[in-house]
Amino acid sequence: MKNLYIVIAFFVISGCKISFKGESIPPNMKTVNVTVFENNAPLVVASLSSQFTEELKTRIRNQTRLSITPNDAEATFSGNIIGYDIRPVAIQDNNNRQSLAGANRLTIRINVKYVNNLNPKQSFEESFERFKDFKLAGSLQTQEPALIKDVTAQLTEDIFNRAFAQW
Repeated sequence: MKNLYIVIAFFVISGCKISFKGESIPPNMKTVNVTVFENNAPLVVASLSSQFTEELKTRIRNQTRLSITPNDAEATFSGNIIGYDIRPVAIQDNNNRQSLAGANRLTIRINVKYVNNLNPKQSFEESFERFKDFKLAGSLQTQEPALIKDVTAQLTEDIFNRAFAQW
């Protein structure tokens, strides 16, 4: 522990800036545009497109100083939802010798294009996929909104980190 204090003291004395946030948004970047992520998945949930888009905007608003604009911006996020499925991941037998799903998995896959107009080398186009395992309790319709919220939170974190956390 003493060594950690020595290292921190060294950086403070030498005038180096230490940041544990990990964000690397250029100081001259002020605006970002987030277009609606169209849902092109084979299985379509009507609200997923707007929910994901708003979740990404909210993360940017809450964790950066950037303004979201519908006009020209220094950076743009666009893309589409290319996968949405729910599959069993664990099978169990019940007393009637029938196989049932012991656990299920909701998976969402998003294709994202990020364009950084100030530094094109930081631009990217790639797919992100996240999932959540769950045990069906009652009807899927009652569990699905919370599952989608959890998975979109993971996806927006991955996308945000890929764009702004240059470790």
